[in-house]
Amino acid sequence: MTSRRNVHDEVLDATRACVEAFGIRRTTLTDVARRAGVSRPTVYRRWPDVTSLVADLLTRELRAILLAHKVEHDELSTRDNVVAQATGVLRALLSHPLFTRIVDNEPELLATYTFQRLGTGQSVALGLLRPELEAGQRDGSIRRGDPDAMARMVLLVIQNTATSRRLTTDVMTEDQLVDEARVMLDGYLAPMSTTNADHDAATSTSAASAPPRE
Repeated sequence: MTSRRNVHDEVLDATRACVEAFGIRRTTLTDVARRAGVSRPTVYRRWPDVTSLVADLLTRELRAILLAHKVEHDELSTRDNVVAQATGVLRALLSHPLFTRIVDNEPELLATYTFQRLGTGQSVALGLLRPELEAGQRDGSIRRGDPDAMARMVLLVIQNTATSRRLTTDVMTEDQLVDEARVMLDGYLAPMSTTNADHDAATSTSAASAPPRE
């Protein structure tokens, strides 16, 4: 008999097994309850439908991935650690059975969190990332900028690369995709060189003094 303390994870484990076996559309709350070994009312009281169940499951899985890759190496700079953690999360998402099944077969489940608002898992990711960016700014390994905006952009790079991977399979392997994301993130977070800063300042001054176009 499933204990009260473990029923939440037992139901989420059962949901994952059902979705991986049958897909979201063919999974019912009754299927989940049966596989979890709990009564249907136990499931219905906590989740009104399969979509809400899967949303909670995705949050749990993403949180586990984030924490598993929250590893810092003393020999690396803060920026290198941030990039390594972010690309580690990307690689984990690309090989995650549940995530890849949803992306390939039922991507509409991710539409809300892609186009409309942040989900709980994304908020957790941002909460973990922001202090790392601030630490990198303090030690000089990460450029200056709004850490909230920068964290959001790092999130979008990882999220969109993971969900759009099928658009790259004809030109690069999964390893190459992760490497390209690493180069992109490292360049985005790296401090601006004096040459680049002077160039940007000159460009801004030139643009400001240029006569208006007819």
